[in-house]
Amino acid sequence: MKLFGNWSYPTAIKFGAGRISELAEACAQAGIKKPLLVTDKGLADLPITQNALDILDKAGLGRTMFSKVDPNPNEINLAAGVKTFRDGGHDGVIAFGGGSGLDLGKMVAFMAGQTRPIWDFEDIGDWWTRANTETIAPIIAVPTTAGTGSEVGRASVITDSQTHVKKIIFHPRVLPAIVIADPELTLGMPPIITVGTGMDAFAHCLEAFSSPHYHPMSQGIALEGMRLVKENLPRVYADGTDIQARAHMMSAAMMGATAFQKGLGAIHALSHPIGALYNTHHGMTNAVVIPPVLKLNRPAIEARISEAAGYLGISGGFDGFYDYVLVLREQLGVPDKLRDLGVATNRIAELTEMALKDPSCGGNPVELTAENVTRLFNQCI
Repeated sequence: MKLFGNWSYPTAIKFGAGRISELAEACAQAGIKKPLLVTDKGLADLPITQNALDILDKAGLGRTMFSKVDPNPNEINLAAGVKTFRDGGHDGVIAFGGGSGLDLGKMVAFMAGQTRPIWDFEDIGDWWTRANTETIAPIIAVPTTAGTGSEVGRASVITDSQTHVKKIIFHPRVLPAIVIADPELTLGMPPIITVGTGMDAFAHCLEAFSSPHYHPMSQGIALEGMRLVKENLPRVYADGTDIQARAHMMSAAMMGATAFQKGLGAIHALSHPIGALYNTHHGMTNAVVIPPVLKLNRPAIEARISEAAGYLGISGGFDGFYDYVLVLREQLGVPDKLRDLGVATNRIAELTEMALKDPSCGGNPVELTAENVTRLFNQCI
C-alpha cells in the first residue's frame, strides 16, 4: 500500500516519500516570499538540508539558514535566530529538523514581531493572549525525525539558560500552516536517535491515553499511535531503510503530539528537569522512566491499560502491557536506569522541586507529591 496523502487535521499536511520537492510550493501557499530555514547544528551540513536549500534557491526564495540551535534550545539561541530573521527581512520560517529545530523555528516566527520577553508567553493561564497575533510569521514545518511531533504542535519547549528550567511557550498561531512529512528525510537517522525519538512518540501516546481529562478524539488517536509504534519501531530499528515503517513512525509522532492536547503526566514531568540539568536526550529519558511511572499510576489506569493491551494484541492485561514495555526497551537497547545516562542521586531534591512545577503534572492520573516524585526519581536513577 502506498503511504501518501494530503491531510488537514490538525493542520495542512503533505505526507509521503519525496514530498520535500514541494517545499517551494508550500511557501507560496503560506504566503512566504523570503523564508528563513531554521535547523540545528547537526543537520546544517547534511545532504537533506542542503537539498531543501537548493529547492528554495531554484525557486528564487534564497537559501538563508540559521543553525545555531542547541539540542535543548534556549532563549540565547532564540535571540540570535530572531536577529537573523529581522536583519534579513524574512517573512516566514521553515522549521526543519527534530524537536530542537522545530521548536526554535516556531519560536523565531512567533517572537520576531513581539516586544515582550519570551517568558511572558509561558503556558500559564491565558498568558498567550499577551502576544500580538498580527506579527506572527507563517511557519512551514519539515520534520526529519519521528518523535516529538512538534510539527503539529501549538507550543515549543525552550530552556531558560539561567535557571535550567524547561518552559512551554504556547500560542494557537504557533501551529505550522503547512507540514511536509517526508519519511525519506528520516532514513539517515542513526539507531540511537531512531529509538529515542520513537520512544518519545510512544510516551506521548501512552500519557495522553492515560490522562484523566476528557477528550475522546485524543483517546482514539493515542491508542492507534501506540499500535503504530508497537508494529513499526522494532522494524526501523532493525532496518533503517524500511521506508514504509519509517512512514508509519512519522505518522505515530504526529499522532502523539496531537493526542497530548488531552494531557501529559509524570513521564514528562520527570524527563523535563532531567534534560534541563543533565542535557539527556528527551525521548531516551522518557523511555527509561516509563516502567516506574506505570507502577505509580496503576491504581488509576489498570482497567484502561488492560483495554489498550487487548487492542494492541498483548495478552495479560496491565501486567502484560508492563512486561511488553520492559521487553521492548531491552530489544531497542534502552538503558534500564537513569544512572546509565549520567544522572546521579545527589540532585534528587532539586529535580523533585522542578518536576512538581512542570505543567505536565496536571495530566497525571495519580496526584504527584513531593513524596511520590522523590520515590520515582530514586527508582529511576
